[in-house]
Amino acid sequence: MNTFFSKKSWLVSTAMLMSSLQFSNAQTESPLQYVTPEIGGVGHLLVPTRPTMQQPYQMMRMTPIRRDYLDDQISAFPLLLVSHRLGEVFSILPNIDSSVVEDSWNHKLSYDQQTEIKKPWYYQTFDAEKELFVDYTPGKKTGTFRFKFGKNGAKNLLFGSFNDMDSYWKSVDDQTIEGMQYFPAEDGLQPVKVFLYAKFNQSAKTQSLNHSSIAELEGKNLKIYSQFASNDTIEMRYAVSFVSQEQARQNYNDEFPTTINFQKNVASAKAAWTKVMGQIEVSGGSDAQKRSFYTALYRCYERMVNITEDGKYYSGYDNKIHEDKRPFYVDDWVWDTYLALHPLRTILQPTIEQDMLQSYVRMYEQSGWLPTFPVVYGDHACMNGFHSNVIMLDAYNKGLRNFDYNTAYEGMKKNSLEATMLPWRNGPAMDLDKFYMKNGFYPALHPDEKETYHQVSGFEKRQAVAITLGTSYDDWAAGELAKSLGKYSDTAILFKKAQYYRNLWNPKNQMFMPKDAKGNWIDIDPKWDGGPGGRDYYDENNGYTYKWQVQHDIPGLIGLMGGKQQLNVQLDQLFREGLGREKKLFWVKFTDATGLVGQFSMGNEPSFVIPYLYNYSDAPWKTQERVRLLLDVWFGDNIFGIPGDEDGGGMSAFVVFSSMGFYPITPGKPLYTIGSPVFSKVAIKLENGKTFTMIANHNSARNKYIQSATFNGKKLDKPFFTHAQLINGGKLVLEMGDRPNKTWGL
Repeated sequence: MNTFFSKKSWLVSTAMLMSSLQFSNAQTESPLQYVTPEIGGVGHLLVPTRPTMQQPYQMMRMTPIRRDYLDDQISAFPLLLVSHRLGEVFSILPNIDSSVVEDSWNHKLSYDQQTEIKKPWYYQTFDAEKELFVDYTPGKKTGTFRFKFGKNGAKNLLFGSFNDMDSYWKSVDDQTIEGMQYFPAEDGLQPVKVFLYAKFNQSAKTQSLNHSSIAELEGKNLKIYSQFASNDTIEMRYAVSFVSQEQARQNYNDEFPTTINFQKNVASAKAAWTKVMGQIEVSGGSDAQKRSFYTALYRCYERMVNITEDGKYYSGYDNKIHEDKRPFYVDDWVWDTYLALHPLRTILQPTIEQDMLQSYVRMYEQSGWLPTFPVVYGDHACMNGFHSNVIMLDAYNKGLRNFDYNTAYEGMKKNSLEATMLPWRNGPAMDLDKFYMKNGFYPALHPDEKETYHQVSGFEKRQAVAITLGTSYDDWAAGELAKSLGKYSDTAILFKKAQYYRNLWNPKNQMFMPKDAKGNWIDIDPKWDGGPGGRDYYDENNGYTYKWQVQHDIPGLIGLMGGKQQLNVQLDQLFREGLGREKKLFWVKFTDATGLVGQFSMGNEPSFVIPYLYNYSDAPWKTQERVRLLLDVWFGDNIFGIPGDEDGGGMSAFVVFSSMGFYPITPGKPLYTIGSPVFSKVAIKLENGKTFTMIANHNSARNKYIQSATFNGKKLDKPFFTHAQLINGGKLVLEMGDRPNKTWGL
């Protein structure tokens, strides 16, 4: 039996934890002191960004269940957040009811937002009305809760479910419980069993809702509770598994040797964060900018997550248990993460990035398709495009070879030539896809024209322009890897498809516009038409955002526009163009298009590349101006500090790159373009033992314009440098001033 906690020991241990969370002077300054998980805790229009407690890339994740930061009640704590956005299993809630009834599960925990402690490695909250403390620390496959009850009321822990699927509970002894709950799948895939093994530090009477002691209980949406007599702190350590009940018990034993205590668990979790957050050291800038930066960096380590357990893992891609010498990762939202998060990881964690890409290869081998949104139950068909093509090419072209890129290419080719391109759909090509292959664009419907294909989602629609543009990029990526692998006949086919974006460029209105199946232009208002989110033609954004979605062929886009001068003019107009209606009306239709500056939407991932395109228009000083403004306005260190949905870490990776002063302009090309750093110095400690350094002399809020630059002591006249220069430990030095140098970077 573990040592009991008294009230005094709780206060002492809490004081020790609080002390460990504080950083009082420059000598003890650490990146961890700036991590502020409540940044973005209230969504501008859609969902908030929640404070997640976990270790980097690990599957054990927890966040209190509430509407957002402003909600002062917690309805439950999940024992496992299975997916960043798709759900959780096993609810737990402390309760003081003298008689537990079904309504007891509705008695929420009140809390004070300003006294709540949220760190990636530790969480604490307090219900003043009930005099009830809760704190938590995450392991890898385990977690530990502590509950301290007040003098009045009973001492209950209520266990429930987040769905009405089959589950079971078993009382092993008066200190140990086991359980299983299903995590529901979407898209007709098989739900996933999640197993639980938990131990209390003191005896409990565990009962069903009808107050019967349980040996084993099976059913749907089961509710049980454990009741405690002691006044000491209740500690519950637990482990989860996707493999088996026996493996959950083994995970518990692996992570909870008898010598471990709560403080040591906290210290271990904190050490994991210290290691990764310390890879980037910054100086200069304000404390607010450091909070935004390091919080964004923390978000970049939330996913993908490693679900391997003692060398084996459950795969939702063939619903089998596999053994593998390499870890298996899930939970990636590639429509978002290919833009900046995967490229960031190729710099910071290339070994882990290769393990993640190898996980993609395993998913292809097990399911027959390279996934788009890989989660624990399989490929959650979401959004559009096959941007896994891009992350494979990006890694390969940056020198990463420790993944099976030949098999990866097989999956890329199959996606490009045999899969349906319909949004939110998986599977073989259908008639609309065959039309695309033959005619070079995805056909759209005229306004009010009835859909004739049942495979098209009634809400997501065809997204005809977005699909054509995104698929062109994906096909380019597949073609580039084909060329590198010597598959030249494939290269010719894929490179031809990579130019299909040109077929929807309308020179008259200088927009990518839809065509019908006869090849005729469909006359729409690209600001407004297309139904909710513009999904008939675009996706979550209107034509002004999709005008720039040709990252793989920026010179080709410039040619369509009529040259660099026109690129500059049209970029300016984007940031100045009116909505054409009241903002509230615009947002009823385009709820994802937040963070507006003119028609530019900072709150949605397709916009990331846009401010950096000035570097191609002979006006790089405008990139410097725009990026600084966007970071300052839309990424503050407060609960509104993320302007859109932080779906998969892409938004945070944009902040990390942009704050450091450079950005991966075209994932798939080993090239970075220069913006305007918010810090005077950035040092990235690379996995190869070298350090990349960026120095911005005289940098400040006003001095945001680059006057001159050197790389490794040599004059740098262009706003670009290569991945090889970075990874070899290069040194970029920028001289900053308060007025643009309009001749630098041309």
